[in-house]
Amino acid sequence: MSDSQDFDLIIIGAGSGGVRLARTSAARGARVAVVESRYLGGTCVNVGCVPKKLFVYGASVNDELEDASGYGWNVPVDDVSFDWPTLVTNKTAEIERLNGIYGRMLENAGVTVIEGTASIKDPNTIVVGDKQYTTAHITVATGSWPVVPDIPGKDLVLTSNEMFYLPQLPEKAIVWGGGYIAVEFAGILAGLGVDTTLLYRGDLFLRGFDDDVRRFTEQEMRKKGVHLEFGVTIESVREEGAHYQVQLSNGDVRETGLVMAATGRRALVDGLGLTELGIELSASGHVVVDDYFQTSVPSITALGDVIGTPQLTPVALAQAMVLSRRLFGDGKGEMDYTAIPTAVFCQPPIGTVGLTEEEAREAGHSLKIYRTEFRPMKYTLSGRDERCMMKLVVDEPTDRVLGAHMVGLDAGEITQGLAVAIKAGATKAQFDATMGIHPTSAEEFVTMREPVR
Repeated sequence: MSDSQDFDLIIIGAGSGGVRLARTSAARGARVAVVESRYLGGTCVNVGCVPKKLFVYGASVNDELEDASGYGWNVPVDDVSFDWPTLVTNKTAEIERLNGIYGRMLENAGVTVIEGTASIKDPNTIVVGDKQYTTAHITVATGSWPVVPDIPGKDLVLTSNEMFYLPQLPEKAIVWGGGYIAVEFAGILAGLGVDTTLLYRGDLFLRGFDDDVRRFTEQEMRKKGVHLEFGVTIESVREEGAHYQVQLSNGDVRETGLVMAATGRRALVDGLGLTELGIELSASGHVVVDDYFQTSVPSITALGDVIGTPQLTPVALAQAMVLSRRLFGDGKGEMDYTAIPTAVFCQPPIGTVGLTEEEAREAGHSLKIYRTEFRPMKYTLSGRDERCMMKLVVDEPTDRVLGAHMVGLDAGEITQGLAVAIKAGATKAQFDATMGIHPTSAEEFVTMREPVR
């Protein structure tokens, strides 16, 4: 650490990874600054996982009201009304509270927050507005940004960013895409009473998830009233009065009140000056780094969504811990990207950890597959036609559980616990020897005895 420079580390981007790197590095004695042009907390806190989960909670209330009568509650569902602006306002107030918490955390850690848009002048200098700052290390943690395909009328298409501040709900909506963001927003809109269609160019959404999970989720989403259309994409959008005319690749024309694209995200590197410095970008536009987050310029590192690793907040947090240790700690530490648990907060939600059946077979494993499907106990009195699916992927020679997958109530909560077991290398025999908690859905993971294939 050199006193001749303003800082030991400047981080561009105050998202989850940037804030964690700043705090842990400052705790190790480094002089740290964070530059942020938008909002503290990044995508996750402001236009990602946190507000999305709040919207999912809001969209789930209608189901709870409908189920109430089966448990003796007289709820006049026909008289129930929903006010979208109230949900948006309350969500925004919570996000602003979290922004304040992030600001105080950085302040208490002794981190300097610089507001503005940064560019990198040279390997040890950044420029923000009319000021320059020198530093021993620079970390790019600028995240990613939604992409709308280049079609006629693309300026009429919203992304997840705008959805969190939508002034009013339409009667009809089209969600364009097949990843988890598209699936989640289709569920949110449908749950709030919007006539929702999800369009995806592939033959089935959620590519990369276990095929049983994908097919089961399709079945359950259709029950929820979401219109799913595969093998089709949008060719153009045009305004027609208060609505939009959407031209599809199959020749159909649809009228809708809203079009949302969840068709991918790109690394947010515009204006940083990376290529001018000789920093390599991948074909997909991500910053190329080695296993220790080092770019092709020795003093510049990068982490989080901008480097193209799994776009999950816990991944960025873990990367920040490793990088801080390597820069200002004992120089050790490395990332392990195996068995990363994740959830999709559709309705019902998905929880998954470890290998899918398809991945395990491609890796050459000889497998035993355990699978169960049932109606959750919660719906036995209400009569709701919603089911749960659980699956274990087991390596037959070693008996090790390679993957656990679930679609159903509390899938994310249940999968987090299973992730510990799978990370520890638990066997199916150890699952079987574990006592279940009765009556719960989770106990099914330790009571599946006969393989289905």
